Amino acid sequence: MEPAGFDVDELIEFWTLLDEDRELLVGKRGATALGFALLLKHYSRYGRFPRGRSEIPDEVVAFVARQLGVAAVDLGFYEWAGSTIEYHRAQVRDHLGYRLATVADQETLTGWLSEAVAHAERRPDRVREELLVEFRRLRIEPPTAGRLLRMVRSALRTAERDWASRIEGRLGPAATARLLTLIATNEDEAGEDDSDEAGSLLSLIKARPGNVSLESMMTEIGKLQAVRALGLPAGLFADVAPRILDDWRARAAVEAPSHLRRHPQPLTVTLLAALVHQREREITDTLVELLIATVHRIGARAERRVTNELINAFKKVTGKENILFSIAEAALSAPDDAVREVVFPAVTGGEQTLRELVHEFKTKGPVYRRIVQTTLRSSYTGHYRRGLIARCWRCWSSAATTPPTGP
Repeated sequence: MEPAGFDVDELIEFWTLLDEDRELLVGKRGATALGFALLLKHYSRYGRFPRGRSEIPDEVVAFVARQLGVAAVDLGFYEWAGSTIEYHRAQVRDHLGYRLATVADQETLTGWLSEAVAHAERRPDRVREELLVEFRRLRIEPPTAGRLLRMVRSALRTAERDWASRIEGRLGPAATARLLTLIATNEDEAGEDDSDEAGSLLSLIKARPGNVSLESMMTEIGKLQAVRALGLPAGLFADVAPRILDDWRARAAVEAPSHLRRHPQPLTVTLLAALVHQREREITDTLVELLIATVHRIGARAERRVTNELINAFKKVTGKENILFSIAEAALSAPDDAVREVVFPAVTGGEQTLRELVHEFKTKGPVYRRIVQTTLRSSYTGHYRRGLIARCWRCWSSAATTPPTGP
């Protein structure tokens, strides 16, 4: 039984010696047979030879050794350099139909990599994986790890250079000139500061939004107007993968103007255009969030203000029915006498109770609604456009005038 945690199914699928594999083992014994078998199955599994004993797990060595009837420790006697292993490698390549990669193969695959993979993927590890898959598909043994890395870097540079030329062509001279003004400087290069100048347009575009306030909203509106004034063509990045666009935007956001100026012009304007394009969307989203937050804040303030002003309006005058009956009875019994002499003495509390009764009626009737509406209207004035205020007001008025339901 294999050690716990190791994939037994993978062992059986990829490391089982087939009949055709055993034909190649005829005449080989002990460590030679075990080493050759491991070379063969590793190449079948990964499309390349192991770099040494340390690259083959002990579980795999034990599994293959049991099939050959030899001890796993015999692998220590196998020579990983010299004529014997080179002969074994040649046998494996011939058996599996592989060949060594030539310089022409590497150049061809580097060009394929830049067009088919690197134009939409900027992560070197993922690009390398796709390159190895293509080597296996063509049954070509890949070169050394260092050479693979150089192929990947070359493909990424070529793809970026092609994209930059294409984007610059779409921008045109006028838009290109406007973008370059973002990093223009009149200072001597020797005394130049690598950071953005305070108050510059590029700094404004990069800046994060402030706290929820009217000032923050106006600042974001200014950013949006500045971004749109640069006049990027519609569909500039329509065929660019989002991952590539995000990578350009991130680079432009962290690089200082002096660094951006060191790039070739096509790459410089591409990075700046990506930053401006993405920031336009981000600033628009920020404005929507600020607007919603401000509306909620104004609504909460208006509610608190109304509550504080009318808190006393909910004081109830008790015994209203008896008071009204007493007033009516006193008025009918002495209709020609003065009010203060007849009506007020008939009510407990006198004139003050009658005033409270009148106040309760006013605050529970249409006067209360008018005060709330006036307060909300004054809170919104000066902050929002007339259309938004009218829409909010219609919604509130409809809710306020809907008659209550239920018992």
